[in-house]
Amino acid sequence: MFFFVCAGCGAELTTSLSQVALPAHAHQRYGNGLQLPVLMAPGTFAVNPEPWGPPWRRWEEIHPDEATARGVYAPVHALSDGAPGAIVIAPGDTRNTRLIPEKRGGACCGLDAGDGPNMACEACGLPVATRIDDCSLWQAVWLAPDAVRRLPVDGADTEPLSWTELMAAEKGTPPFEPISTWGSRLGSNPFWSWSPQWEAAAGRALAHLLVASERRPVTVPDGLIGELFQRTLDALLPAGASARRAVLAGPGRPAPDEGADILLVPSHPRTGQAWAPADSDGPAASAYLVPLPVGVWLWLAFPEPHLPAPTSGGIPDGVLRDDLDPPMSRPDHPFGADVGVFRHTLVRLPAVRSSWLREILENRTRRLI
Repeated sequence: MFFFVCAGCGAELTTSLSQVALPAHAHQRYGNGLQLPVLMAPGTFAVNPEPWGPPWRRWEEIHPDEATARGVYAPVHALSDGAPGAIVIAPGDTRNTRLIPEKRGGACCGLDAGDGPNMACEACGLPVATRIDDCSLWQAVWLAPDAVRRLPVDGADTEPLSWTELMAAEKGTPPFEPISTWGSRLGSNPFWSWSPQWEAAAGRALAHLLVASERRPVTVPDGLIGELFQRTLDALLPAGASARRAVLAGPGRPAPDEGADILLVPSHPRTGQAWAPADSDGPAASAYLVPLPVGVWLWLAFPEPHLPAPTSGGIPDGVLRDDLDPPMSRPDHPFGADVGVFRHTLVRLPAVRSSWLREILENRTRRLI
């Protein structure tokens, strides 16, 4: 575990934190005027290895060799010239900081990163972080990597959980959730929607599925997985050629057979590493691994029925009721993968330099359904 201090005066700026992988939805912009929850779980932090935040340079100002060196292989609107290594934490894990009100950015309902760091060290005044809580953005605090230092907490190191331990400790992320609007005259006015985390996870996975397709049709299992991917794959990939088959694989699942060309697998929440078959010589050893956040993968692999919630007080033990916690309601619109996450992922995969993937990227990704 670690904590972060001000690089200027050494004041403690955070509580003790454990490092985890950067979420797929870390920079997601979801809908319009919607209220998203906190990005990071309390007591955790993640590091963005890429530059992030202002100043920004348009693609026309960037030499192709520089873009390639930064791991970007196709045009984007702009690239950050900020420092790499920004650290994201939950707002409640900050200590000894204050807001800089005049640096609220271009936000409409809260704060964003448009003006750069908007939080200062309370002790010395050095700008050290950016608070984000505007509508349609995940609430977070991003520590500026050049303004803070990371220090270890003595005796608090722990090894990442094994996959067996993770299966016992982690819970699935439901595919639907209530989303609240911001500033409605009628209050928060929540409505049931596809989970933003699922849309971001599908956007990242879809980019990998296209690369793994080798420009052939791809089939995925029926059911919820098919609902996430099949229509979009059918729309973006040519028909007629022999199809490549994607299957769900991972801990607790049957070993994939030799007909599986692509494996939809969980990524470790702490390390970010994708699960891989233990048998390096097995039938699926050469399959392309498509990573999914472990919470999304768990729900796909081991769906959880919605059960009535026990009430508190006045009712005997074992009696359940469902009026306090209404069951999930399916959205009335088809699932759509997050276009921004899809594009962000695809331009960072070297295969995007092929002409057919560039054509998809440039002309066919206004909406992914």
